[in-house]
Amino acid sequence: MTPRLLLRGRVLTPFRVLNPGCVLVEDGRISWVRPGCVQVPGVEALGGLEDVVVPGFIDLQVNGMGGRDALEGTDAILAISARLPESGVTGFLPTAISRPLDEIASFGEAIRRVKGEPPGARILGAHVEGPFLNPRYAGAHDRRFLLAPTEELVTRLLAVRPRLVTLAPELPGALEAVRRLLRAGVLVSAGHTGASFEVTQDAFRAGVGFVTHLFNAMPPMHHRRPGAAGAALAEPGIGVGLIADGIHVHPALCAVVVRSRGPAGVALTTDQTAAAGCPPGRYRLGDVEVMSDGRVTRRADGTLAGSATTMECLVRLMAARVGLRRAVVMASATPARLLGLAGGRIAGGLPADLVVLDPELRVRATLIGGRLAYLREP
Repeated sequence: MTPRLLLRGRVLTPFRVLNPGCVLVEDGRISWVRPGCVQVPGVEALGGLEDVVVPGFIDLQVNGMGGRDALEGTDAILAISARLPESGVTGFLPTAISRPLDEIASFGEAIRRVKGEPPGARILGAHVEGPFLNPRYAGAHDRRFLLAPTEELVTRLLAVRPRLVTLAPELPGALEAVRRLLRAGVLVSAGHTGASFEVTQDAFRAGVGFVTHLFNAMPPMHHRRPGAAGAALAEPGIGVGLIADGIHVHPALCAVVVRSRGPAGVALTTDQTAAAGCPPGRYRLGDVEVMSDGRVTRRADGTLAGSATTMECLVRLMAARVGLRRAVVMASATPARLLGLAGGRIAGGLPADLVVLDPELRVRATLIGGRLAYLREP
């Protein structure tokens, strides 16, 4: 049985900020949200008037954390789940980079082997990033494993039961693959792509609803050749993933993206690797060794290969650029909407996936289904 808890502080609800406000959590759900600082007899209070209560964060692209890579299997995925609440993440998509399809199938099976509630963040399904990517924009992916989406290969990928698939829409057969994936309930994203503006628009019309790590692993946006990045910024209703660490995308351009698309069109994503939550050093991304400086990870040739940052850090950085409410929407409500989830908000009746941030916007506590999944030591 989950404890009854009363969260206090500045509460960010979908429509207003309660300053101060209180959130009562009972039986794993939010019972009510009220203005003012009230007391409920017999209920433990968590948070102070200078703290901020926000919805739990959802990360659509998690390759690893705490020295573990998601492709290692079920034990590693559970270990990653256990660490993510430290950074306020209450739900995530374990992510597989391009590998032989047999290995990707094993990755999907490793996720399905998780029984019941995981130890930490909810496992919301698999993000398969590849193997249907453009070799010219492979980034950290091994070009040996990149394939065109034939009917047979798409059938094999569908057997993995992914929640999100990233592909390059300009590949032969890609638009038909998009339609098949969409019919199976998969969110399809454009990424690692050299698609033109027009081809990207065709992909959106075919059902692509997201763009993976905007600006990265795609041609730079040119004023006469806007490409996939320009199409993503111009198309209403398309979500874009933004690694807003100041390295993958310049801080000024991060703010431009938010002003262009609004927070409802942007999902903060970490693209974090096993190096996240660890000191600088050498780590694995799939079967590739990468070097972390504590912020990003790179292959031996200097190619960016994911990040070592956390969602807590991205929210803090974006709050300084565009305001806390917008940053929180991009870390919670937007990814929840893209996945078709009811969460990402603070409202009565919803699951109590909540985060308490201290005045410096560092995670003090994380609740998942009303369960205290993380509490920072005093």
